[in-house]
Amino acid sequence: MATRVADEDPLDWGTNNLPGHGLYGLGAYRSAGHWLLVTLGMTELFAKSSDNPDVSGWGYELTMRVPMDADQPPAWSLRLPERLVGYVFTSGKSFAEGHRMDPGGPITGEDTTRLRAVAFAADPELPPIDSPYGSARFLTVVGITTEELERMKATTAAEVLSELAERSPTLVTDPTR
Repeated sequence: MATRVADEDPLDWGTNNLPGHGLYGLGAYRSAGHWLLVTLGMTELFAKSSDNPDVSGWGYELTMRVPMDADQPPAWSLRLPERLVGYVFTSGKSFAEGHRMDPGGPITGEDTTRLRAVAFAADPELPPIDSPYGSARFLTVVGITTEELERMKATTAAEVLSELAERSPTLVTDPTR
């Protein structure tokens, strides 16, 4: 990541999961006033185990950007990707660009935010990668309001995400908006 992100010293969190069994880790990179969070574990990290030789694991890692207002990302922003990765591994259902999801409450766990759902878009800054175990892309998680979710259902996720990108080109999830 250091070649694509200015932060040479990211914060890293590990989990108790073995590779291929859920979220393996999470990196937090300092980038232009926000944290860039990147999951590890949706792709094959150490060996090829899936049947498709061209795609690494699920074919993507999740990213999310949140405002940098402390020396660590907020706790909710570490829990949310973990829950989303857990959903994929438990349900066997993958996420893709344009998908949206209502997790059943505020994404921060606090009623003080209007962000009650998430949408998924191609990461606006990180291009797809190739590894010895296949290709993968970065899929960014964007916190959205109930109203934005309803508009996505009536139109498309891409249309609403495009409007959000006009205000925040990197699609920062700001729980105070």
